[in-house]
Amino acid sequence: MRDLLRHNRIPVLVLSATLLAGCTGGESTQPSPASSESSSSPTSSVAAPPTGSAPVTVEVPEDLADAPFDQPREAVVPQGWTLSVWARTSRPRLMAWTPDGSLLVSVPSAGQVLKFTPRGDGPPEESVLLDDLDEPHGLAFAGETLYVAQSDQIDAYDYAAGAATNSRIVAGGLPDDRSPDLRGAYSHVLKSVAVGPDGAVYFSIGSTGNISEQDRSATPPRATIMRVPPGGGPAEPFATGVRNGTGLAVAPDGAIWIANNGRDNVPFPEPGPSYGQVIPEYVGENPPEQIAKLTPGRELGWPYCNNVGGPADLPFIRDVQTNPDGERMDCSALPPVEQSMGAHSAPLGLSFVDGELPEPFARGALVGVHGSWNRQPPREPEVSFYPWRDGALGDQQTLVGNFQAADGSRWGRPVAAVVGSDGAVYITDDAADAIYRLAPPN
Repeated sequence: MRDLLRHNRIPVLVLSATLLAGCTGGESTQPSPASSESSSSPTSSVAAPPTGSAPVTVEVPEDLADAPFDQPREAVVPQGWTLSVWARTSRPRLMAWTPDGSLLVSVPSAGQVLKFTPRGDGPPEESVLLDDLDEPHGLAFAGETLYVAQSDQIDAYDYAAGAATNSRIVAGGLPDDRSPDLRGAYSHVLKSVAVGPDGAVYFSIGSTGNISEQDRSATPPRATIMRVPPGGGPAEPFATGVRNGTGLAVAPDGAIWIANNGRDNVPFPEPGPSYGQVIPEYVGENPPEQIAKLTPGRELGWPYCNNVGGPADLPFIRDVQTNPDGERMDCSALPPVEQSMGAHSAPLGLSFVDGELPEPFARGALVGVHGSWNRQPPREPEVSFYPWRDGALGDQQTLVGNFQAADGSRWGRPVAAVVGSDGAVYITDDAADAIYRLAPPN
């Protein structure tokens, strides 16, 4: 059974050169050890597992019991809470609640934004709000205005009487897999959107690949968070070096936060025979996924600098593959990243809770953790909670877990979680084709 509070992860694995020499196929030259910019990377101990969570059988209406719910599924949730399948739809992703109380869900694979209208204790009424879009992903409201992040543009709609009308382009000409210069080679085409308290619109443009540094000089730049000023105007970079920031949200104090997917196959940075080698044991724990507060001009390092340490206040060191001499970027000058989760966790949706849930979850961030695709053992999918206090996020806790069996197989992969006006948490799962309702005790 997994417990409510996550143990302190080990985002940096420090192995001696002697030990690692047996794991590699040879030596690399060492132009300058990356560790010169920070102290030797510490490992963190595992905290004693606290109490407060319990396994529950996922409640599934009979007409929604197709695979993977054709057999009982057990999740771990806070003590006394329940988890049920609220609706089924193919590959749901990000969500937003409408002003009139319906849940909007993006389905990039179908080019649709779906609307689910609650109907008491029964199943919601499902309808198509928007169709024929280009891989819609991020959704956000500012009053009665709905913002939708398509793969190639950000659109605004007037939302009234259950319909979205009067579409207009907020930012266009964005790169996607149809862009001529990319020739279909785009790994992070999906985009997210958030609206700040001043009306500025923020949206993500992911990198085209793992270490595609040409993204930083592209037009528009990729691996960025872009900002459209209040009232409209050209989009400008707000934060850079953001490899794939699909988790984009506004915190209770109005600050913009990002949950970012870090790079894969990072070379070993410590001096010794294994310098610059790709060591599976090191790659499995590095670099940590970033949970960062964005400010104008914030630099998150990709692909020249990687975080080490954790879980909070993570410093940067040089990437020995792309920035071995520190000439591309001075990593030691970058401000530490505020929070993190284990490497290859793949955080996707990010939202904030501000008093809608009972303690100890009254204030904090909800993150849909998709789980790793290339790590052994696989990083587990879950819904994470980060407590919020005085403008900062505490350490990661598991709100909903147990989607993965001991052999690494999975029956679900959460994408995003948002709180409804009924005080329940709604969770999308694009592997189980489900929308869950996580409800606290009455």
